Amino acid sequence: MEFGISCSKVSEVGLISHAENLGYAFCWATDSPMLRSHPFTVLALAARETQRIRLGTGVAVPGLRVAPDLANAIATINRLAPGRTFLGIGTGNTAMRTLGRPPVKVAPFARYIRTVRGLLAGEEVALEHEGHPRAVRFQNLEGGYVDIAPEIPIHVGGFGPKAQALAGEIGDGLITGIPRGGTLTRALDNVRAGAERGGRDLSGFYVTALVNLALLEPGEPLDSPRVVAEVGSSVMVNVHYHYERYREVGEPPPEHLLPIWEDYLAFQRRRAGARQHQVLHQSHYSSLDPEEARFVTPEMIERFSLAGEPDRVTERLRGLEAEGLNAIVFIPRDDRKYRAYEDFAREVIPRMREG
Repeated sequence: MEFGISCSKVSEVGLISHAENLGYAFCWATDSPMLRSHPFTVLALAARETQRIRLGTGVAVPGLRVAPDLANAIATINRLAPGRTFLGIGTGNTAMRTLGRPPVKVAPFARYIRTVRGLLAGEEVALEHEGHPRAVRFQNLEGGYVDIAPEIPIHVGGFGPKAQALAGEIGDGLITGIPRGGTLTRALDNVRAGAERGGRDLSGFYVTALVNLALLEPGEPLDSPRVVAEVGSSVMVNVHYHYERYREVGEPPPEHLLPIWEDYLAFQRRRAGARQHQVLHQSHYSSLDPEEARFVTPEMIERFSLAGEPDRVTERLRGLEAEGLNAIVFIPRDDRKYRAYEDFAREVIPRMREG
């Protein structure tokens, strides 16, 4: 199994070179313009500061830019870091909602990925404008502005069955979540169904999971203030997702959220307003909203995290690896990133390599 970090602050690019030295294999830069630094600025700086670690988006969002612009951006990074660039691409659960807009639907998402893939393969693709298709392709490739070789893998974000099947049909990998993406076995069944639909085999297909990590000290309980502060923001990301689904389409919460659900709805009603799309996601993978801390129960941490002392976390990771998982990424809170990635590199990565 491989391990990745997430770095989305332009002033903390040093974290990426530090992670490279700690043994991390890749780095994500997130694409969320109202919350984070621009991902391609982060990646360009990181390309100059690193030698081995793979660099890419986790994940780029179609609703934020036209397909040729995304293809150009990642091909520019490939010019700076040839052979260690990848493109993660998703529908934009958070990035779009912080703009007050819904994520991209699966059908236009698929068309967008096909356009980007065609451009990165050096093909001519049809790009529509006001109902009129126009043929476009990269030009002046010999000029050294961008590089589309070596090939840039495309990893498709998929938390639901349709997007997971799309990853199998047209992607080089799947980015999913545990447990919000369902079980890994079910996700891989969806990937295989998509690959069969597309007439593809899955040799070399790469499966990454975004996980929440609660690495406990000896004898430490799940409700210790340190653990709640450490993983609380990541846990609440899952609650925010299900709240958005409930608010937008009336989708009921999963059973494991029922103990807090009515209380959480009442809490949101009290602070609802025209700017809710800003407030809800403001703490996204960065810090625990003090008003939401009471919802981070031991049961929630257990359900939404890989929680435990190092041996227990290693055991769970080995189980996921046996199930077909190739890599994980976790995102610590902002003020703990260096320490959290160091702790994991010291306590878990060597144990995984021993196995």
